[in-house]
Amino acid sequence: MASWRRAIPGRGRGVLAIISALMIASAMVRLGAGAAQALDNLPKDAAGEPEMAAHADGSAAPGTCVGEEDLAPALAALRAREAEVAQRETELRSRQQALQLAEGTIDQKLAAMEETEQRLRATLAMAETAAEDDVAQLTQVYANMKPREAAAVFSQMEPDFAAGFLGRMRPDAAAAILSGMDPQLAYTISVMLAGRNANAPKN
Repeated sequence: MASWRRAIPGRGRGVLAIISALMIASAMVRLGAGAAQALDNLPKDAAGEPEMAAHADGSAAPGTCVGEEDLAPALAALRAREAEVAQRETELRSRQQALQLAEGTIDQKLAAMEETEQRLRATLAMAETAAEDDVAQLTQVYANMKPREAAAVFSQMEPDFAAGFLGRMRPDAAAAILSGMDPQLAYTISVMLAGRNANAPKN
C-alpha cells in the first residue's frame, strides 16, 4: 500500500512534463504561423526598406552598382573646376602677353630717350664750342682795335660782361683799354678781374 502511494507522485510529474512540452510546442507553432502571416501582409517593397534606410545619406550599399546618375554631380563639379582652371590659365597668358608688350614698348621708349639725350648733348657741345669760338673771335677783334676805340665800346657794356672779354685778352692789351676808360668803371672791372683770377684753378 505504501509502495503504491509512493509511485503516484512519480507518474504525476511525468504527465505534467508531457503536458508542458505540448503547450510549448503549440505556442511555437502559433508564433510561427503569425510571423508567416505578418510577412505575407507586408508590401513587396518593404523588404528593401531597411537596407535603403541604412543608406539614407545617398551612399551606395555595399555590393550595389553605381550608375551615371549617381556620378553626375561629381562629374559636373570636376568639369566646372576644369573650366575655371582653364579660364585662369587663359587670363594669365593674356596678362603675360600684355606685360611682354609693355616691356617691349618701354624698352623702345628708353632707347629713343637715350638717343635723344645723346643728340641733345652733342648739340649742346656744338653750341658751346660755337659760342666759345664766337667769343674768342670777338675778343680778338676787340684786342686788335685801337685802345681808345675799344675803351669806348667797353664803357657801354655791363662791367661783368666787359670783364669777361678783358680777361681773355693779353694783359698789355687789356691794360691799354682800361687806361682809356672812366677811372671808376675801370676800377670796378679791375676788381672783377682780380676776383676771377683768384677763383681760377691753380696748377
